[in-house]
Amino acid sequence: MKLITKRQLVGICATLLLAFNVQAAKLAILIDDFGYRLQNENQVLKMPLAVSVAIFPAAPDSHTMMMKAHQQGREILIHLPMEPISKQPLEKNTLMPSMSSGEIKRIVDQAIANIPYAVGINNHQGSKMTSSLSGMQSVMQAMSPHNMFFLDSMTIGNTKSVQAAQGTNVKVIKRNVFLDDVQNDAEIRHQFERAIALARRNGYAIAIGHPHPATIRVLQQMLPNLPSDIVLVRPSDLLNEPTRSVSAGKIPPLPTVKKVSKTSKGLGQCVNKQPIQPVYADAMFKVIGESIATSPVVTFFERQFENWGKAPAAPAEQPAASAAPKS
Repeated sequence: MKLITKRQLVGICATLLLAFNVQAAKLAILIDDFGYRLQNENQVLKMPLAVSVAIFPAAPDSHTMMMKAHQQGREILIHLPMEPISKQPLEKNTLMPSMSSGEIKRIVDQAIANIPYAVGINNHQGSKMTSSLSGMQSVMQAMSPHNMFFLDSMTIGNTKSVQAAQGTNVKVIKRNVFLDDVQNDAEIRHQFERAIALARRNGYAIAIGHPHPATIRVLQQMLPNLPSDIVLVRPSDLLNEPTRSVSAGKIPPLPTVKKVSKTSKGLGQCVNKQPIQPVYADAMFKVIGESIATSPVVTFFERQFENWGKAPAAPAEQPAASAAPKS
């Protein structure tokens, strides 16, 4: 039997890995509000590198956290303050629809100068700003020369980000789940499971959280135990995925959780009261993996690697045609 070369074997393995990644559902996790809670944020930076961070452009610890994240090779976004509909305390240089396009460009350019390692922008608050077509057109036009993408935090359903990006080179992706609208371990875990269910249903999902102790605690518990049919990716890895707006009626049913008191501001989440339907993808990949591991093809590869690089064995005394193969 003719032995395959090492290059051919690498190609086969790469093909198998690619086939798995095509089948796996993609989950992107972004942690917002970096720049104010150094201790908590350092805990986030101990999580897998695919967990990305969004940094305020002018917070006290923004530069420090940007440098740490960049040195790790972690993906960084600018968490750009935008005006909400409700009356809330505003960050410095919060973008407002009433601003001129020149003023919006000045603020966007300054934010990018402050966080130069960022590859994208997402909005902090911003229900009033993101629902303004003219305001968001000014934002997209300011972003366009910098080759950045926009991750819409979806703080309002009537967002105009996609329409505003038309005619520019800015790609838009959208948040699917807020992990910690309610800062309670059980609810955060529920929302994490909801993100996984959405990823399985649609092929991918984007979840946004914040550096709260409860969020960090839940992610530390759940990230090491991701199902084998879920792959953790960066937000930028989803730029070429088809944009989907998932309505409440299309969200996969999930187990109900005990109602808890709301301890933070933000969007409320609708809890489905139907029991979750079994998802068999994880079990399927496990069975396939076990089957492949015991297949003749893999056994053959193992035999070839066992003797890879070793000197050829001395010829046996009997004719080669009748020699017993060595494993």
